[in-house]
Amino acid sequence: MKKIYHIDCTLRDGGYYNLWNFEEPLVKKYLESMESLNIDFVEIGFRFLKDTSNLGPYASSSEKNIRKLKIPKQLKLATMINIGEFTELDLSSELNKLFVIKKKSKISLVRIASHKNEISLALKAAKILKTKGYMTAINLMQISETNNNTLMKILKKINQKYLDIFYFADSLGCLSQKQTELICKTIKKHYKKPFGIHAHDNMEIALQNTITAYENGATFLDSTILGMGRGPGNTKTELLCSFLSVQKLKRYKLFFLTDLLDSYFEKLKKKYMWGTNLYYYLSAMYKIHPTYVQNMLSEKRYGENEIMLAIENLKFQKCKTYSPSIYKSSKIFLNQVKFKEMTENKFENKKILVLANGPSLKNSTFKINKFIKNNKPIVISLNYIKDLRISKKVDFMGICHPSRILSEINSISKNIKLITPFSSFNKELKDLTKNFKKIDYGIKIEEQSLSFYKSHCVMQKILVLPYVLSFLYACNVSTIHFAGLDGYENDILHRKENNKILKKFNSFNKKTIKFLTPTYYKIK
Repeated sequence: MKKIYHIDCTLRDGGYYNLWNFEEPLVKKYLESMESLNIDFVEIGFRFLKDTSNLGPYASSSEKNIRKLKIPKQLKLATMINIGEFTELDLSSELNKLFVIKKKSKISLVRIASHKNEISLALKAAKILKTKGYMTAINLMQISETNNNTLMKILKKINQKYLDIFYFADSLGCLSQKQTELICKTIKKHYKKPFGIHAHDNMEIALQNTITAYENGATFLDSTILGMGRGPGNTKTELLCSFLSVQKLKRYKLFFLTDLLDSYFEKLKKKYMWGTNLYYYLSAMYKIHPTYVQNMLSEKRYGENEIMLAIENLKFQKCKTYSPSIYKSSKIFLNQVKFKEMTENKFENKKILVLANGPSLKNSTFKINKFIKNNKPIVISLNYIKDLRISKKVDFMGICHPSRILSEINSISKNIKLITPFSSFNKELKDLTKNFKKIDYGIKIEEQSLSFYKSHCVMQKILVLPYVLSFLYACNVSTIHFAGLDGYENDILHRKENNKILKKFNSFNKKTIKFLTPTYYKIK
């Protein structure tokens, strides 16, 4: 039987929720319980170069802070550094500031958190720490973003003399069991020393991935009490212990967990409410760093729809690592205002052509241009039309989603008039669109079915198709021609959703919808 080394990371990873302000009685009880339970290592915070005076004592686990603790004899301590904080030129002196020689420290293991582009520096750090007498590990973060060839190159690069353990971390919480198995097989083939896994629970498969990793050679396994950790949290210590114990893979005294959970951690979970949910699941699917969701959930003033909107915004950006500036921009939500009915109507009794960005738009340029020439319709686009041959024909652009405005505004010609919920915009969006001619038509987000009004549209999430249709309803338009509205060849769910929207619009005052280009939508 392979010897398993179990590392509990609660005092490090869990600290993202309470800023590492764990109370002394909890820490005392926790350390005693971990030894009695038969945990091998406890990871106590980080070692930061930056000032952490605004954080709790377990954020930057200095020797001074650790000496205050009563560490059980059989329990080993680990800590972590983020190699991104360090510079190659000053690496040795920076590490000397943080670490004394092992003989003078209660720390046994130093784990070096590293992205794939930082591995060279991480290996140099491992060498320095190894010469000081510490066990060393590299934690390769965001393993889901490292392909198999890159992983092989990293492993071949490692001087195993200075590195004791190689860890992979599923930072985005999106690994499948199959992917976990492949990663383990690659590591096992190219790295002859022990390796481990640090799993996040965005998709509620952290435990399964941890077990899969063990079954495929991993002997260092991470977990936290009740899964307490950044974002949705980690593999749960109590569940991992239970599994390994029942399978007779490692002996645990599980009853030592009961009082720890009841007296301390259940209360913490009730207060901070970590754990997976729809938002964390989507963040994993979209490869969005879980800290974005964690911060949004902690700001109680944001509702469910607003968080969903922010996530939809973030998926269009590079959000695999956390950025405070991107987080700020993601929270551009529409304000709820009193909407005024439209006073001007240039659209009534006019022929209307609505353009979407489906593949048929590009393939039907001649037909569309002929229709425009013969019928002289008002041409409205759904968001920005990328095909320049067609975009020149656009008179009005319906655009309502903040993320679309942020990403496309610089590409839009000033000759195009916007149909947009201008009154609902915050200052940033108003500034971005101030130099455009626009028609201000409202939008309201509510937990109810789609509704069209003379002043605004009501929907559950911001979509440009129902928004423009609602606007045309307000303008008493009777017939609409569509081009490029193909209907998602490989996405049946979105197709059904949009088909319902089209049918609902068509039912208002017997509106007529016609398609100039091929489509999957079926409208009578």
